[in-house]
Amino acid sequence: MSTGEERPSLRGHELSATAVTVAYDGVDVVHDAAITLRPGRVTALVGPNGSGKSTLLRTVARLQRARRAGVVIDGEIDGLALSPRAFSRHVALLTQGRPTPSGLTVRDVVEFGRYPYRGRWGGTDPGGRAAVDRALALTGVAELAERGAEHLSGGQLQRVWLAGCLAQETGVLLLDEPTTYLDLRYQVELLDLMRELADDHGIAVGVVLHDLDQAAAVADRIVLLAAGRIVADGLPEDVLTPERLSEVYGIRIEVDTDPLTGRLRTRALGRHHTRSERLSTTP
Repeated sequence: MSTGEERPSLRGHELSATAVTVAYDGVDVVHDAAITLRPGRVTALVGPNGSGKSTLLRTVARLQRARRAGVVIDGEIDGLALSPRAFSRHVALLTQGRPTPSGLTVRDVVEFGRYPYRGRWGGTDPGGRAAVDRALALTGVAELAERGAEHLSGGQLQRVWLAGCLAQETGVLLLDEPTTYLDLRYQVELLDLMRELADDHGIAVGVVLHDLDQAAAVADRIVLLAAGRIVADGLPEDVLTPERLSEVYGIRIEVDTDPLTGRLRTRALGRHHTRSERLSTTP
């Protein structure tokens, strides 16, 4: 199997993880999970809190140590045998809760994404400037390039961090709950950008989402986890069924089709979910 130390070409890559088992304090929290991310496709990982979706994504990105796992890129490169720098030329991860940089411009922050192509002590990066400019343009923050990063809104900063990931020029992009804490406009724009990266640039996108409707809107494929196990993996309409979701989340969930978009939409129903049902039970 190849070690893949050469610089990857600018195209999407396929990433397959198998037998992923992760333990905290000797207790397995992810059990024998398998997932494949394909070029030009968005795969969303969903599930309740504590289901293991972020742990699985971080393990695939090699930020979380696995008790057992296999990671293969393009069917031939052993991802676990790569050096961290070489792996970062294939796979980029946008993590949760990144700090607000201080004393740095937006361009400075995005340039951090070029670290896989620089030597240990810096060195030259002939393609760096073009890659950074392209990432700034793709994420819509080019006009902010010389602004101090500490002066940005939360939505703008999230785009800047994403631009840093794109500046890595990888074929696989992983995002861990990227819409958390963003207002509706920036949530929608970020989901649109994920779709464009897959459709227009062939990137393999893997994203952890809490919002089932967002997952249904953006993903080609959905992986549903519960208690550290994958309970379903397939097309949104096959995975997001009311019976399965109600069982996994422990609450009644209805699923129908949005007449405007044609996408699936979900609705969790509590004890006081509809006015009509309340009225029908009132003496």
